[in-house]
Amino acid sequence: MSVHIITDSSSDIVNPSDPRLTVVPLSIAFGTKTYADGVDLSHEQFYELLVEGDDMPTTGQVTPYAFSQAIEAARKDADGIVVITLSSKLSGTYESAVAAADGASDVYVVDSKNVTVGQCILVDYALRLADEGKDAAQIAAALEQARERVHLIALLDTLEYLRRGGRIPSAVGAVGELLAIKPVIAIVDGEVAILGKARGSKNGRNLLRQQIEKAGEIDFSMPVILGYTGLSDKLLRKYLADNRDLWEAHLGADNLPIHCIGATIGTHAGPNAVAVAYFSKE
Repeated sequence: MSVHIITDSSSDIVNPSDPRLTVVPLSIAFGTKTYADGVDLSHEQFYELLVEGDDMPTTGQVTPYAFSQAIEAARKDADGIVVITLSSKLSGTYESAVAAADGASDVYVVDSKNVTVGQCILVDYALRLADEGKDAAQIAAALEQARERVHLIALLDTLEYLRRGGRIPSAVGAVGELLAIKPVIAIVDGEVAILGKARGSKNGRNLLRQQIEKAGEIDFSMPVILGYTGLSDKLLRKYLADNRDLWEAHLGADNLPIHCIGATIGTHAGPNAVAVAYFSKE
């Protein structure tokens, strides 16, 4: 029994090589110009516009029509379909998928309760379950159980983009920049939450590790992803150098799953953020 997985571009999966996976793009607008995320706007182009432009980008949810088109295309080769969306608390994309699947007995919609690499590891897990021969209903049920163990934790290099996006008061952002405050954020109950703040990059990396340890032991038998925002993974590499015992010991120095984080979170995180996504042990 064949299963097709559909997700949206907030998962930051670019050019998927697996024929069982379809990525439907959100829209990204800079001023009056709108792009299809990951289609006519690459992650690199997004960060160039974010840093160099004056306009704060906005994201638009996937429409029910776009999901219905993806579902119809998937039906040609699949007996069942699982749609995995970004958190319903961050976008109306989940509701669009539910509307597109209304009345379809072969389509299961799963709210990831996450975004970017946190959403991506659920997609990876879904494909792993499909490899094991699970049908669409079994995969959806397993995802809804496993998503409670997903952790996405990130260290931001700046408060500027949280300030520009209205996520924090301007005065707080200005003081934070002056004091080189590095916040650690996470997805908690489907929403972005600030876990703590540190002064300076080294203290920020230490805080990131502390928050990972606090969230629960990493299950390295499940998908794991390391992410970065911006045009360079230099700060991520610095973090990895400081934490070889945590990552390289389990994944290997040459087998680190590193992804560039795109517009959905990059808009608010800004460049040079470091993120980790993993399942905690049961």
